[in-house]
Amino acid sequence: MSARRLAGGTGMADLRGIRALTFDVFGTVVDWRKSIVDEGAQLGRERGLQVDWGRFADEWRGHYGPSMDRVRRGELPWTSLDGLHRMALDALIPRYGLDSLSEADRDHVNRVWHRLRPWPDAIPGLARLKARFVIAPLSNGNVALLTNMAKAAGLPWDCILSAELARAYKPDPKAYTTAVELLGLRPERVLMVAAHAGDLQAARSVGMR
Repeated sequence: MSARRLAGGTGMADLRGIRALTFDVFGTVVDWRKSIVDEGAQLGRERGLQVDWGRFADEWRGHYGPSMDRVRRGELPWTSLDGLHRMALDALIPRYGLDSLSEADRDHVNRVWHRLRPWPDAIPGLARLKARFVIAPLSNGNVALLTNMAKAAGLPWDCILSAELARAYKPDPKAYTTAVELLGLRPERVLMVAAHAGDLQAARSVGMR
């Protein structure tokens, strides 16, 4: 995350006129992979499960884009990211020998996405930016997921913005325009922050910085 460059110092971006910063979350603010691997390893020790948790995490995340594409194409009705994650998890369970997990266990594993840990510099960086701007996630994560993650990790958002509010997954323009409208600002007053070029390009296409 380029919080230091945004918040001050040499090479600072020109933020004149910017009122709010919206952030991609998975990968930009939180380390989703290590969080899943660490929780999986703990579960494996407790239950005697022999699983390549790195491969498991990568394959689970690999369902992310294709599952949202099914919603975009109308093959699935609007389904929250929690629901899409659970569908992918159910498909992975037999492949990784996790059939012994109870329904409660599976729900707990699925909610690991609510407990993702931030990158080490994320919270200090966000705190500095919050002093000057409104800051909020603009993520494909559903509102409950993002709220619980913020509570668990101490992410200092001013509000929660989510694709769920637009019923449209990024990079659908509606996800960005809805967020801007909810902030009560013009698009050029809102800066999108993301580690993914496609996210930034989609935001720019609707007039965001």
